[in-house]
Amino acid sequence: MATDAPPPSKAEPHFPTTEEFVEVQESAEFGELRRAHRSFAFPLTIGFISWYLLYVLLSIYADDFMGTKLFGNFNVAFVLGLAQFLTTFLIAWWYERHSSSKLDPKAEAIKSRMEGGA
Repeated sequence: MATDAPPPSKAEPHFPTTEEFVEVQESAEFGELRRAHRSFAFPLTIGFISWYLLYVLLSIYADDFMGTKLFGNFNVAFVLGLAQFLTTFLIAWWYERHSSSKLDPKAEAIKSRMEGGA
């Protein structure tokens, strides 16, 4: 069924120019967002990689220690291996909380300004 009415007009989305992207990248607000991300992500990454490498090195060089029975058939290696999974999930959960509370509001403000909403 054809109608004579024109289709609803949608406002053209604002596509930022290269200069606008560079301006935002050099802004203090964007620098604060990057610092907030880096100050959380870098130390946590270094800590987790160190913890993982410690587990690998203990598995290679400390057979007696890793084979120590703790309870039943569970030894130190098994418990530390499960702890690797636990810390992975804890880090992901912690990052999500940090991102939601600290990073997302700042990123949303920058995005809305870039898209012409603010």
